[in-house]
Amino acid sequence: MERKKNILDMFVEGARKGWNIGITSIVPNVIMAFCLIQLMEVTGVLGLFANVFKPVMAVFGLPGEALMVNLAAIMSMGGAIGVTVSLIDKGMLTPTHVTILLPAIFIGGGWVQYLGRILGTAGVPTRFWPWLVGVCLVNAMVVMLIMRVIA
Repeated sequence: MERKKNILDMFVEGARKGWNIGITSIVPNVIMAFCLIQLMEVTGVLGLFANVFKPVMAVFGLPGEALMVNLAAIMSMGGAIGVTVSLIDKGMLTPTHVTILLPAIFIGGGWVQYLGRILGTAGVPTRFWPWLVGVCLVNAMVVMLIMRVIA
């Protein structure tokens, strides 16, 4: 007969699971994001992206470099936060920019993981996947426009 867990046992078990998720998933994504931004800045690719997408990102009140946050969010929310922090550190994003970006990261982010972990597991037919991803992306754009007005 299995012993009934008390609140302390459940807390410790949850903390262990959280630690493992943080160490094996979140931290590597954040480190990868820092490295990617540094590599892109050194090679000049970041400046190129910033110039090309400056008009598009200006609609949301953001500099062109903010596109990198949105691209990282597609893959991983943790990675997007890493990119955000890296761009703040380089002086490319201000607190106002971050205010606009953060809701978009959480509303529209992580959809690559969403496809495999949720839609695939739930058995949602793949013909609906583009529509569901589209909803995420539209929501992210709408929330950036709303935050631009609020911020």
